Amino acid sequence: MELKDPSQVRRDIATFTSALEQTGQSEAFMSAASPGVIETFMPTTYYSSDRAYLEALASAMSDEYRAIVQAGYILQVDCPDLAMSRTMRFSHLSDDEFKRLARMHVEVLNRALDGLPRARTRLHLCWGNYEGPHNHDIPLQEIVDIALEANVGALSFEAANPRHEHEWTVFQSKTLPDDLVLIPGVIDTCTNYIEHPELVAQRIGRFADIVGPERVIAGTDCGFGTSVGPRHVAPSIAWAKLQSLVEGAALASERYQVVA
Repeated sequence: MELKDPSQVRRDIATFTSALEQTGQSEAFMSAASPGVIETFMPTTYYSSDRAYLEALASAMSDEYRAIVQAGYILQVDCPDLAMSRTMRFSHLSDDEFKRLARMHVEVLNRALDGLPRARTRLHLCWGNYEGPHNHDIPLQEIVDIALEANVGALSFEAANPRHEHEWTVFQSKTLPDDLVLIPGVIDTCTNYIEHPELVAQRIGRFADIVGPERVIAGTDCGFGTSVGPRHVAPSIAWAKLQSLVEGAALASERYQVVA
């Protein structure tokens, strides 16, 4: 397997850079698909095994990862394969079988990230960005240690929706790398409720109390436009929710006396 057109990601980077320049901003992240999530949505009909396919995907995607970091941006590798694929693609496996598979996904991802500075990379995991019951989601407790094996400097995860908000307590009993930054989702991306800034600040505070405020970045559970087609959350509501995120983060920073 090889990239058909390596120029496409560089064209995206140039477009992104131009847009940032118009806002006066320079520090930003760009997301890229993990080998595992590509395999989840496009399973192989050619390779002899999932591992062989994943390794080929990792080899192909490594160019994109490096291009993003070399352009000066933080690379966010999107890895819903570590959570969402449990029900979407691997519901026939036991939890132990799925965890062995997920660990292999992280092992292959690390090869693709080899040589990139941890501080310029982060991993996003989620259980699927859709409004649904989610009562068959694998608990964070079962997969967090696997996610922590990824050679990245930050972990982004859902922490606002009703099915996973309670899982902030998982981190109370975990020994985390000293340089790991947590990026909890503090606003939900699937409902039209606009979170109160005070609630956002409280959610941020839970994690700041565990790892320190300097190691917490307020995020969203996922994106507001992660698929083609109509979305349940109207753009005006999405912007209002993001405003609450900004205001809540300011409240939390004031309480922890963090200088933005």
